[in-house]
Amino acid sequence: MLNITKEQEDKKLTFRLEGKLDTVTSNDLEAQLRDSIEGVEELVFDCAKLEYVSSAGLRVLLAAQKLMNKQGTMKVTDVCEEIMSIFEMTGFSEILTIENTEKPEEECCCDKEEEQKEE
Repeated sequence: MLNITKEQEDKKLTFRLEGKLDTVTSNDLEAQLRDSIEGVEELVFDCAKLEYVSSAGLRVLLAAQKLMNKQGTMKVTDVCEEIMSIFEMTGFSEILTIENTEKPEEECCCDKEEEQKEE
């Protein structure tokens, strides 16, 4: 499941992603993106609560990056270590602008998921 919160402020559009961006949920993000992207000059994906991203989710991020290369800028923020590892393995860390604010590690949702698996 993926919860998507969309915030628009002038020409800046932010998507806050919570949960899993996978084959099932990527279509919803893609549709919301398609419906909202016109006139946007700054696109932000806040991934602070994103737990997982599949190849389908990566495809949506790549398509968004290609579009924003033509009309503005895009960044992905607050990526946890597990998802950053996926970005690095797939080469997306070279394609995407990734900015992480300093947070205590216990706030990373990927860590919380691991703790739940261990219990």
